[in-house]
This record gives sequence, C-alpha cells and structure tokens, in this order.
Amino acid sequence: MHNIAEISKTFNHFFEVSNVEVGQHFYRELGGFQVHAQVLITSWIVIAILLGLAILATQDLQTIPSGGQNFVEYIPEFIRDLTRTQIGEEEYRPWVPFVGTMFLFIFVSNWSGALFPWRVFELPNGELAAPTNDINTTVASASPTSVAYSYAGPHKKGLSYSGKYIQPTPVLLPINILEDFTKPLSLSFRLSGNISADELVVAVPISLVPLVIPIPMMFLGLFTSAIQALIFATLAAAYIGESMEGHH
Repeated sequence: MHNIAEISKTFNHFFEVSNVEVGQHFYRELGGFQVHAQVLITSWIVIAILLGLAILATQDLQTIPSGGQNFVEYIPEFIRDLTRTQIGEEEYRPWVPFVGTMFLFIFVSNWSGALFPWRVFELPNGELAAPTNDINTTVASASPTSVAYSYAGPHKKGLSYSGKYIQPTPVLLPINILEDFTKPLSLSFRLSGNISADELVVAVPISLVPLVIPIPMMFLGLFTSAIQALIFATLAAAYIGESMEGHH
C-alpha cells in the first residue's frame, strides 16, 4: 500500500507539471477543444491579409508586366527558384505551392509581429502577438512538413526508401529513425524561440527609450523575421529533397 501511495503521489506531481503554463492565454472552446483564441485571431488576420493581397495582385494583369506587377511576379519566381535549388530540377514543381504557402504565411506572420501594435488591443487574458510567437502555430506549420517529406521519399522510391535507415550501417537504425522526429521539433522550436526572443529584444529598448530606438529596432525586427521565414522554407524544401534522394 505504501508503494501504491508513492506511485500515486509521483503521478500527481507529473500532472501538476503538465498544467504549468508560460504567460496567460485567452481560452475559448472550439469544436469541443480548448484553444488559444489570441493565436487564432492573429492567424486569421494574417490569412485575410494574404488572401487580400493575392486578389489585389492578380487584378488587371498585363502581358508585358510593368510597375507593381514586376514585383508580384518576382515573388512566385523567388519561391520557385528556392524550391528548385533544394529539391532538384526534375522533382521540384509539385512542391512549389507547399513551400510557397509555408514561406508566405510565416513571413507575413513574422512581419505582423514587427509592424502591428498588437498589444494596443486588450484581451480579458493574455495579449495579441505574432502567430509564430506561439509554439502551437510553429508545431502546426512543422507537422505538414514532416508529413510531406515522409510521403515524398516512399512515393518516389517505393519500398527501397526504407533502406536509408540502415545507411551507412544498420547500427545507426535507431538514430536515423529518431532523426525523422527531431526535424519537425527543430523547425518548430527554432522558429518560435527566435520570434519570441526577437520581440523581447525589441520591446525592452523601446520601453526604455521610446522616442529614439523604435525605428532602428523595427528594421532589425523586419530583417530577422524575414530571415526566419526563409530558413523555415529552405529547410522544409531541403528535407523533402533529401527524402527523395534517399541519402544524408
């Protein structure tokens, strides 16, 4: 009975740890699940911005581009070149929409945190911030990447794809399997951690010297936010390309 009581006490400690939260959150029920409403609000705003820009950018297109149309056409060209570089000339085309979606959503999400005064809008609990500031958003972005490269390799190579797990020696089988789980974790934690740290680094000097610091620090935030979006999209495409190549 004493052992059972000790085991029960240990499990109670685990449950207490699982309830620990970082900061406050604005909870709402959605489909029977409790969600962070502040993340959904900012995510929907980012999606609305992307849809609005896409509609505006495709109005009155000319055969010979000029002015803003040149910039609009540069964006898919940039994403296409990025995907082709990481995946390869023969296989990259079907993956351009996926890589482009990841890049644009994360790019606009990151920039929204650097440009929008989210904290002006008060909530009953928590505060609005860039969607990628929340680990749930970055995990949700990294999970499709994991599914994509887990599908791409077997789809191209069939059963022979499983041979990569015993290369260069069968001794590395557990490590090679573990690598497939660590890739989405590294993507999600890297993005969330860097965006959170960037917002903190910018917020502290602005709160101390609000009349001098804001503009230079804002440019720094825009630069680092763009770099993080580029890193995420590049790694996502690289993982897909690596999966189809079948080697490390």
